[in-house]
Amino acid sequence: MDPIRNPYAPGAGQRPPELAGRGEQLAHFDVVLERVARSRPERSLILTGLRGVGKTVLLNALRGQAVRARWGTGKLESRPDQTLRRPLGAALHMAVRELGHPDTDQILGEIRAFIERDAKPGAKLAERWNPGIRVPAVKGRADSGDIEIDLVELFTDLGGLAADMGVGIGVFIDEMQDLGPADVSALCAACHEISQQRLPLIVIGAGLPHLPALLSASKSYSERLFSYQNIDRLDRAEADKALQVPAQDEDADWGPDALAAMYEATGGYPYFIQAYGKAVWDVAASSPISADDVRVGTPEAEGELAVGFFGSRFERATPAERDYLRTMAELSTDDAEVSSSEVAARLGRKPQSLSPARDALMKKGLIYSGERGKIAFTVPHFGRYLRRQP
Repeated sequence: MDPIRNPYAPGAGQRPPELAGRGEQLAHFDVVLERVARSRPERSLILTGLRGVGKTVLLNALRGQAVRARWGTGKLESRPDQTLRRPLGAALHMAVRELGHPDTDQILGEIRAFIERDAKPGAKLAERWNPGIRVPAVKGRADSGDIEIDLVELFTDLGGLAADMGVGIGVFIDEMQDLGPADVSALCAACHEISQQRLPLIVIGAGLPHLPALLSASKSYSERLFSYQNIDRLDRAEADKALQVPAQDEDADWGPDALAAMYEATGGYPYFIQAYGKAVWDVAASSPISADDVRVGTPEAEGELAVGFFGSRFERATPAERDYLRTMAELSTDDAEVSSSEVAARLGRKPQSLSPARDALMKKGLIYSGERGKIAFTVPHFGRYLRRQP
């Protein structure tokens, strides 16, 4: 097949494999937008799932729906080494600009004050304010220094501005599990306040499977604030569609045996469907793509994943952390969760002595704990990758 026309290359096609099977979430969000616009009570939205299921792509698609509904939107990606003020302030600045209100000096001044309050004494000019906001900081609002108070005030005023315009504001947060405890608490408090006032502002977050537990630990009422949607791998029918639709756009198709072989190789995970689809397309000579093509293309896909998807993550771990990961892989042949005490026993160590390695791997986003004493890989097929390494 012509590699130039490869519909599985990153960025190719109108609807990438990551959005196959996500019709339910897209339809649900349309209802959310309409309910918020009509001042109906509605919860913010949290998407959770392993890496490679397409959470970020879905988050961007939901943001596109909000933009088409003429909402103001802003997006940020949380990082473990960064507090919330600056990236959230930049996202809210973007949302206000999208609203297009003729008089935004007051709210932009509040956003600037919110950002600048994070600067430490003696901070450089670039660290004290957002150069995109060209109005003076407004004193006495969203600048107390207490992130919870400030965020409640800022969200309330932004929600009021949107309500006056008859539209909404969507704040999209990726990698939400990387927010610090104080920022998570402030975000929950702000969402609670705007929900009580029925203001048209909602948070749409995406994160790893343990994100609901982090929110619940922060505020006991968080389970009432958010609608949680688990984003999982695709079933066989949707996985087949994710392969067939892009191919048919290029006047090609997949044979039944090839589709079966692809599902066995990818497990239905959208990221893998795209990676294997690209490799197999490049080696296939004609349509329909056959199971033999899949067998020939599989080593190429696995080689690329070993370097870019699995290997890059494994390289971030220290030698002690790598031992921990390998032991997890040995204990779980199907990559299911394992007991941290079993890992310690296999390594001949006390569980407490391995806590630093386990906590570091969690901070690096390589493992997560869905329940006390249990751990699992955040990356699908990561255990299989490790078991294949020398």
